[in-house]
Amino acid sequence: MKISDIKVIVVGNPWKNWIFVKVMTDEGLEGLGECTGGLMTAPNRSAVEELRSRLIGRNPADIQGILEFTRKTLFLARGGNALSGIEMACWDIVGKMCGKPLYQLLGGKVRESIRVYANGWYQGPRVPEMFAEKAKEMVEKGYTALKFDPFGKAYKFMSREEEKKSEAIVKAVREAVGDEVDLMIEAHDRFSLSQAIRLGKMLEEYHPFWFETPVLSDNLEKVSEAARRIPVPVIAGERSGNPRELARLLSMDAVDLINPEILEIGGVLGLLDCFAIARGFDAYVAPHNAQSPYCTAANVHIGITQPNLLIQECFDDSSVSWTRQVLSGFPEVEKGYIKPTDAPGMGVTLCEEEAAKHPYGDKNFLWMFEEGWEQRKGRQEP
Repeated sequence: MKISDIKVIVVGNPWKNWIFVKVMTDEGLEGLGECTGGLMTAPNRSAVEELRSRLIGRNPADIQGILEFTRKTLFLARGGNALSGIEMACWDIVGKMCGKPLYQLLGGKVRESIRVYANGWYQGPRVPEMFAEKAKEMVEKGYTALKFDPFGKAYKFMSREEEKKSEAIVKAVREAVGDEVDLMIEAHDRFSLSQAIRLGKMLEEYHPFWFETPVLSDNLEKVSEAARRIPVPVIAGERSGNPRELARLLSMDAVDLINPEILEIGGVLGLLDCFAIARGFDAYVAPHNAQSPYCTAANVHIGITQPNLLIQECFDDSSVSWTRQVLSGFPEVEKGYIKPTDAPGMGVTLCEEEAAKHPYGDKNFLWMFEEGWEQRKGRQEP
């Protein structure tokens, strides 16, 4: 079997463009992957198209060989989201060749289902009442863990007034959902060390499950210092593009939770490397996942096989209404848990006809800087 063509399909999701990769073969099998990258739509699309000519004629089942060859042609770069998307599409093909779901190719299950936490649910004005109302709605859907960013447009430092408003939001959510629901507080990498420590101490009263990326997470020394001085668990790692960076972070003995992003870290094999590294440091992994439900499926296939998976992020129940017309076959959350399907490969199908109804958009993410992270009311529908 040989790769005969590679195709890119961009779907204009209002939050961020979804970028899908189809790897086609001379035997008729096709594999689906994803290489979504925030505002980096054109660069990721072009990167896939540039790799296309290098990979046509290669065996898609030789995944390690494809990665080794491609990274050498990139002068030892890891290939970014584009290569991750192609790698996942190749795994999809191998699963279809074998007639087995991906998780069985990776060693099989160590658990029957995975606990998930909801993200993307806090769409509306940045007021405590809205957060509380939306949080209760997600708990009513069965979620036992919720992540949110209460900090608005804050960057580096906050006024005391803004600190109080952020605390009021966290307090309102905690009171709305009670003590049995876990809360993950997101900071999106953007605070100074001193501000992060102030906020971390403020959060302690509300018993968060973790405080996520409170400082710029590619500054590993600062992440470690923040984790030592903040009295709640700190998680980091979603920006890392190489598992080696996460090994270095864990070796500093301040963080024992990491959240690598499958598209940044190198696809299926890159994420598996992260799990192995974390086991070496007695640490746990909670994969970052803020793309389409395809990436949810990929993460779940991997996570179900890993003993040190902690919990999985999921945006799917807050996604656009037409998601299920564009994608089908992805796993659904039930009572706060998720498990992979038994369809061969990833099990996810893309309908190109429906995808064409939602073309590329160039205004994605701008609302975050105009209105703040939470004020997305009306943004989910084009």
